[in-house]
Amino acid sequence: MKVSKTQYSVYILTNYTKSVLYIGVTNYLEQRLIEHYLEKDNPLSNAFTSLYNVIYLVYYEDFDYINDAIAREKEIKKWRREKKDKLIDTTNPKREFLNEEIFGEWPPKDMYHRKK
Repeated sequence: MKVSKTQYSVYILTNYTKSVLYIGVTNYLEQRLIEHYLEKDNPLSNAFTSLYNVIYLVYYEDFDYINDAIAREKEIKKWRREKKDKLIDTTNPKREFLNEEIFGEWPPKDMYHRKK
């Protein structure tokens, strides 16, 4: 499993057909990806990522400070799809799913939700 060098990440997820994008921010990218995956089959969830099966990582940026990560997330969320696509292309022009890059295998064998 990849361990982030910094504490906070802005990330972009998509579904299998790459027809939708979701932008999020987290202090633990690996665990957040697991939570999105575990939530996908929850019939009671109204979350965007659950409704559209958005579990595939296509882009992420790391930040040292939460305020910087939140500001970047808000900036990207305001963009049109075309600009978001260009951002993804800067580091992932083939639009490959990066989940295995992060974990080594996807889905990982040991998955759990954080305690709330």
